[in-house]
Amino acid sequence: MATHSEMVNILVGEEHIAGTFLSPPEKMPGVLFVHGWGGSQQRDLARARGIAGLGCVCLSFDLRGHAQTKAQQETVTREQNLDDLLAAYDLLAQHPHIDPSAIAVVGTSYGGYLAAILTSIRPVKWLALRVPALYRDEEWQVPKRQLDRDVLNQLRSRRVRPEENRALAACAAFRGDVLIVESEHDTFVPHETIMSYRAAFHGTHSLTHRIIDGADHALSNERCQEAYTSILVNWATEMIVGARLDETSAMGFKGVDEGSMAG
Repeated sequence: MATHSEMVNILVGEEHIAGTFLSPPEKMPGVLFVHGWGGSQQRDLARARGIAGLGCVCLSFDLRGHAQTKAQQETVTREQNLDDLLAAYDLLAQHPHIDPSAIAVVGTSYGGYLAAILTSIRPVKWLALRVPALYRDEEWQVPKRQLDRDVLNQLRSRRVRPEENRALAACAAFRGDVLIVESEHDTFVPHETIMSYRAAFHGTHSLTHRIIDGADHALSNERCQEAYTSILVNWATEMIVGARLDETSAMGFKGVDEGSMAG
């Protein structure tokens, strides 16, 4: 993390020696967590604590239709949940210790889909998507629970181009750093959907793609949960902390990294 430096003179008897004060930056990066459909902020809190330890201000929240507002799940729409996400983002960006130009968004499944769209509306520097889901642009204001599952499965089983889909179009326009995490045995978000997202991110500063071996969509195995936490925290350390260090350097890196991790 970059630091503020101040040159000082230290009095020693009748002489002076040079010193330098180093202090943390006044503003810190912000990280916003967006849970998946049927989830809650509770699933993100442990990872948020780990990333907060890197020197970030983290915010997790419950989308409408979940946790205390679960009664709304039958009627809540994607438009309403995007409004939830925008409100949470704005709250984070207004935090007195946040650098509004250094915000990361971490989205899972449905939350990943919403997070991708968010990047076309608000500034996002880093974007982490775990098993990002995909939905048709049509029926935007129809309650999510009423969307036809068979139609969604057909969409997710083929390669979708950015010009066909709002979320993928946002990905195509994104210029920050991206992490995509795939589950090897995901029956809800298949490999083709992941590849649609990956192909859309053609203008990013960097792209990291990881596959968790043996994992299902929900990461129901504890070892898979741990693998994802390790992937996310390591990536955040490299991207967010590394970016702070690079602020004093003209060096940069652009590339694609991919691999897998056993669950």
